[in-house]
Amino acid sequence: MSQAARSANEHDPYAVLRNRDYLFYALGRFIASLGQQMLTVAVGWELYERTGSALGLGLTGLTQFLPMLAMTLPAGHCAETRNRKGIVVVTQGVMALASLGLAAVSWRYAGIPWKHGEANWVYLCLLVSGVARTFFWSASAAFVPQLVSREELPLALNWSSSTYQFAAVAGPAAGGWLIALTGRALDVYLFNAVAAVICLGLISCVRAHHKPPAKEPVSLKTLLAGFRFVFNHRIILGMITLDLFAVLFGGADMLLPIYAKDILQAGPQGLGLLRGALPVGSLVCALILAHRPPFTKAGRVLVWAVLVFGLATIGFGISRSFWLSMTLLFLCGMADAFSVVIRHTSVQLLTPDEMRGRVSSVNNLFIGTSNELGGFESGALSSLTNPVFSVVFGGVATIAVVAAVCGLFPEIPRYGKLVQPPPAVPEPDRNGSSA
Repeated sequence: MSQAARSANEHDPYAVLRNRDYLFYALGRFIASLGQQMLTVAVGWELYERTGSALGLGLTGLTQFLPMLAMTLPAGHCAETRNRKGIVVVTQGVMALASLGLAAVSWRYAGIPWKHGEANWVYLCLLVSGVARTFFWSASAAFVPQLVSREELPLALNWSSSTYQFAAVAGPAAGGWLIALTGRALDVYLFNAVAAVICLGLISCVRAHHKPPAKEPVSLKTLLAGFRFVFNHRIILGMITLDLFAVLFGGADMLLPIYAKDILQAGPQGLGLLRGALPVGSLVCALILAHRPPFTKAGRVLVWAVLVFGLATIGFGISRSFWLSMTLLFLCGMADAFSVVIRHTSVQLLTPDEMRGRVSSVNNLFIGTSNELGGFESGALSSLTNPVFSVVFGGVATIAVVAAVCGLFPEIPRYGKLVQPPPAVPEPDRNGSSA
């Protein structure tokens, strides 16, 4: 039997779930993600119901994007100089309080139009939650390598992706169902507060602790250390660049309401199915990846995944068949899952522990920014031309990005196994090779 065959036979997709600390962490993250997905639906529904303002809906995205932009560097520094488990626990507590604040606003101003600044309290709660979530993302992403061995890390990150995708599918549906059942958003806010407290309790039961190094004084140099590391590490920089521009140009989600109503003639029920196709594709792919050994040619798989994402986006743009469009979005979701798992795993494996918080913050900033700007780019180009041109252009641009990144970063298609750093890595990675 070949070594590859023995490796495949020995691969146990559920081994990491028998790790007590990781299981508590994964369950906590899933419950918190489910509550957050439900909350997003509830906030949008209540704001539009009370204000009737499309601008008000846009402001919800802005109030959650600004904290990420402003707090990314402090969050990364904090994840290096403070106990990461403690940060996760505290931020979940703050997010629970913010959700209780939304419940109080909903109860206090129930049954009346919000015309005199009542919505400002909602934005304030979302702002507080956004700040806490930025610190939470940096600390929790950097905390995972403390819970599992280096060999288990790809599988652990894949299961984390799977649970998030499941929450992304089930959360909006559960939030909508609860609103329909009770006729109000308040119960969703209370559910999210309880979910954050449960997450807090589960993470508190994790035995592993991150022991921060000697505290560095806060300075511009220490805050920018994550950016310097990313820009000096060509594999990480190339992967982030590839993902950033693929999402910036290739995302069609913002235009799905137009496709459902005007192009595919599918109505609101069709819109729900189209929105669900992407996360379902990601979830199916993540479950498949959990049952196979780590990639031996990860860079090549990453390049092909983004290429397929671009081609499927072009197909969706020109499709006039609802079920074909659903299938192509499902394929986009699967391709995106390949990209996400490979990028997240590589960033964690190639980053020394003392830099993981700051590098995770930079990674979150770039990807979060590309999501927000990608939606703006799609909407702006669609308003100047038409939705079909906007989507097709995005797919073509994604393919061009793949070609450009492979030319600028030839290390990417040559990148090998995810279970260990490639043969030649910068000195900081060799020093931080033990997770």
